[in-house]
Parts: sequence; C-alpha cells; structure tokens
Amino acid sequence: MHVFMVGALTSLEWVMLVIVPILLLVVILGPFFLGAVVIHERQVGVVVKKFSPRSLPPGRLIALDGEAGYQADTLPPGLHFGYWRWQYRIIKAPVVMVPQGEIGLVMAADGQSIPPDRILGKAVDSDNFQDARRFLLNGGEKGRQLGILTAGTYRINIAIFTVITSANANVHGTYPEQLRLQRVQSDQVGIVTTLDGVSIAAGEIAGPVIPAHDNFQNGQAFIDGGGRRGLQEQILLSGTWNLNPWFAQVEQVPMVQIPIGYVGVVISFVGMAHEDVSGSDFKHGDLVNAGHKGVWVTPLYPGKHPINTRIMKVELVPTTNIVLNWANRTESHNYDARLSSITVRSRDGFAFNLDVSQIIHVGALDAPKVISRVGSMQNLVDHVLQPIVGNYFRNSAQDYTVLDFLSARSHRQVEAAAHIRVALQAYDVQAIDTLIGDINPPAELMTTQTDRKIAEEQRKTYEVQEEAQKQRQQLVRQTSLADIQHQVVGAEQGVSISELHANAHIKQATGEAEALRLRALGEAEAIRATGQAKAEAYRAGVESLGSQSYTVMQLMQIVGERNVRIVPDVAVSGAGGTTGLVDGLLGLMLKNQSKTKDNS
Repeated sequence: MHVFMVGALTSLEWVMLVIVPILLLVVILGPFFLGAVVIHERQVGVVVKKFSPRSLPPGRLIALDGEAGYQADTLPPGLHFGYWRWQYRIIKAPVVMVPQGEIGLVMAADGQSIPPDRILGKAVDSDNFQDARRFLLNGGEKGRQLGILTAGTYRINIAIFTVITSANANVHGTYPEQLRLQRVQSDQVGIVTTLDGVSIAAGEIAGPVIPAHDNFQNGQAFIDGGGRRGLQEQILLSGTWNLNPWFAQVEQVPMVQIPIGYVGVVISFVGMAHEDVSGSDFKHGDLVNAGHKGVWVTPLYPGKHPINTRIMKVELVPTTNIVLNWANRTESHNYDARLSSITVRSRDGFAFNLDVSQIIHVGALDAPKVISRVGSMQNLVDHVLQPIVGNYFRNSAQDYTVLDFLSARSHRQVEAAAHIRVALQAYDVQAIDTLIGDINPPAELMTTQTDRKIAEEQRKTYEVQEEAQKQRQQLVRQTSLADIQHQVVGAEQGVSISELHANAHIKQATGEAEALRLRALGEAEAIRATGQAKAEAYRAGVESLGSQSYTVMQLMQIVGERNVRIVPDVAVSGAGGTTGLVDGLLGLMLKNQSKTKDNS
C-alpha cells in the first residue's frame, strides 16, 4: 500500500513538476524557437526580412524572391510559423477601411516608372492593391494610381501602398471633400475635365467621346481607348459616380432650359467633320446635322436639355412676335436697348425725329438659318434691322415736307411696312408690321403751325359765335312772337269784327234807302214827286260818278253820319310774311302805349 501511494504520488508530481513546466516553456519559448506569429482578424502582417544572401535589384523596394527587405507577400489573419525573430520582423498593420460614400486613393512606392506622357500609374490586376506581388509582376507603376478603392475593407501591404481616405486626407495634402462620391443633381449636368491621357488633337478644344469607360469611372479603359486629357465632349448625367479626383474633375452646370415661345439653336465647336446640309439655295451660311461641328439644322424645342455648354453654345431665338422700338423705351427682351429715335431730314430741310416700332417673327425652322447668317438675335437687330429700318425712313423722308409727312402718316406707314417686309425676307425673317409712333418736328415749325391753327380755330369760333348770336336773336324773336300771339289774335279778330260791322251798316243803309223808296211810293203824289226828284238826283249822281262810286259815297256819308269804323287801327298786309305781322304787332303796341300816355 505504501509503495502504491508513493508510486501514484510520484506520477502526479511528475506531471506537475515536469510536464507542466515543459508545456509552459514550449508556450513561452515556442514562438521564439518555432518562429510563430499570430495575426488578428483586423490586421495584416507585413513581413520584413532582416538578412538574405540575395539583395534587392537597384531601384526596387519590395522583395519578390526572398531578398532582404520588405516582402511583397503579407500574412493573413491566423497562426504562422517559421518567422524567427532573428531573421524576420512582422509589422502588424490595421486593415484599411474606406467609408460608405467615399473612395480611397492609392500611391505605390514600388513598381515601374510612369511614362513621361502620363501622370498616373496604370491600373493592373492586383485584387484592389491587396496583392502586391501580382501588382509588381503585372507591370504596376510607382506613384499615384489611376485605380481607386471603393467603399469596403482591404488588407493592404503598407510597405508598398499608401491609401488616402478622408481620415488621413489632410496629411497627404488632399481635401476630404475630394474623396466623396461625385453626385450630379437631377437638373444639372457634369462637365468633365480629365487630367491624364494623350494631348488633345490640334484644332480641337475637347477630347472626343470614348466608349466603354463607364462614365470615367474606369480610367484605364479611357486611357486604353485613346482618351485625351483636358475638357471632354461627354458629360455626366444625374447620379452618383466613383471618380478618381487625380484623374477627372467635374463641374456641375444647369441644364440648358428652352422656355416656351423659344427654340434653341445649337452651335457646336466640336464633333464630326463639317458637312453642310443647308442646300444650294441658302448661300449665307451653312447648317450641319446634330453631332457635327457647326450650326445644327435642327433646333432644340422648349424643355431642359443636357448640353455641354463648354463646347456648345445655345442661342435662344424667340418664336413669338418680337417688338423692337426705335424710341426711348425698351422691351423686356432688351434686343432694342441700343435703338433710339430715328433722326430724318425732310425735303424742305427740316430735321425731325421719328419713333418707330417694328414687329418681326422668326419661325422655328428658320431660326438655324438666321443664326447661321448673323450669329445671334442681337446681331440681327444691330446689323440687319437697325440699318434697314433707319435708312428707309431717312431716305423716304427726303421726298416729303414735314407737313406732308405729318398729314400722310398712315400712307408713309403702309409704304414702310411693304418695303421692310420685302427686305427682311432675304434674312428669313417675317416682318409682321411697321408702326410709326411719335413724330417730333422742329419746334419753330410747330410754333408757326400752332399759331396758324389757333387763328383758324379762332375764326371758326367766331363763326360759331356769330351763328349762335343769330340763333339767339331768332330765339328772342320767336319768344316775343309767342308772348304777343294772343294780342295778334285779338287784333285779327278786331279787324274781322270791324269789317262785319261795316258790312252791316252798308246793308242797313241799303235797306233804309229801299224803305224810303217804298214809303215814297205809298205816300201821296207829292211824296212821289219828291221821290222822283230824289231818284233823278240819284240817277244823275250815278251817271256822273258811276254806280259803284256813287254807292261808296253814299255809304261813306252814312258811315260818317253814324260814326261807323270801317278802317282798322293797325293794317296788316300778307305780302310781308312774318315781317308784316311783326310790324303790325309793333304798331299795335305803340298805339296802346300812346293811349296809355293820353289817359295819364
């Protein structure tokens, strides 16, 4: 029993005293003797070989064949053996992280030299710069790299590659904003300028469109396709793009907006070879199809258009009626800002100013012809309309005096409209109408005309006043007649009554004479004798005076004896018309006044 216990204790002690220390020794000294290295998950092991029988070739930094120095191959996470401390130094570097929405720029410390005509190292297959051996063997170039790292985590050999992110951008002379993804807004376009590639061909201002480079995101495809450095024809539309700021710079500009009532004529300074499609009838310019260099035959219609305004110019042409004023006012389009009243000289030597308005219209399909010929709408106004309209009125005014021009203004306007309409047709411009506004003749001439006109108007005024006086007199006369009408009526009735009384007395006298004759026949013979004597006397009177005269004498005798009024106080004759009646009334008024005085 004792022996057994001793044997058992001896075995346990053996384990505790021998095996455990050996294991601890192995754990502690194992890495030293076995060259063990542990690389954690968020690390990358960069190997530095301290010595080797082979040396690096001149100009090389990274060893590919076990030379002393930084090794191309790195250690991934895990336990690695054979890297003894006396021969190797392991640098445990953190993995490189490129945040979302950003890119990482890479600089290589080893590789081939970049050609003189290039500024960025070419992109080669190297697993996003995680395989330095492949980078060097595939011809990678030292310096700034054309390739970039997009958002993610990368195990980079920091001995050969330096990755610039927003976290360390300031250290490397870069702004963090440059490492953000390039975002082009929905209503804008991105104008691209590349910093690498072959030079732009002579006579060109921008590099041609290169296919299959994914909107400048694949810089190597752009270079391999013959891309040119400098301003590019191709633009970036709205979206987010992974662009290397060392390779491409983007300027955002608004889309070209063509308002309602306008068209846009495109003048392209780049494109395919010039081929005139305007036809033989158009001899004052040339037009080309879209995509060619020159004035495009097809205009841009209202809307927003993604146009590269660095290589193209869009001239807005109104398709509505345009009013141009040769006066001291300007329309909102400002095409007539430099126009002023037209100074002309008449046939009689007077200088005066005309205000003229010209209405024109340019059709949508005619707009490219107009721009091809004159360059812009402002040139059309300054170099075409201004001389045509101004010179026409200067020439035509010499055929008329100032007063003729003023009095026949509507005729001058019709003549001007016809002449200008024909003249503008040669420029593919429609003249809608020509309107003459204010005419400002010389002040001294207008003073004379004003005085003459005033005198003429005064004469007319006097004539009107004279006619008014006559009308007033007629009114007074008519009023007076109305006022004494009842007197006239009374006077007329008095005349009629007097005539009736006179006739009655005559009848009465005749009756009395007949009665006397009858009485004389019935009386005695003496009385008959008396009657015969009277009859003889009457007969003698009739024979001597005539029957009518003698009768009148007898009547007058009777009237005198009986005081009968056979003559009216006022006699009115019908031959004078209204004047005789008035004279009668006036006489009657005078008679009444005379009676009034006598009574007083």
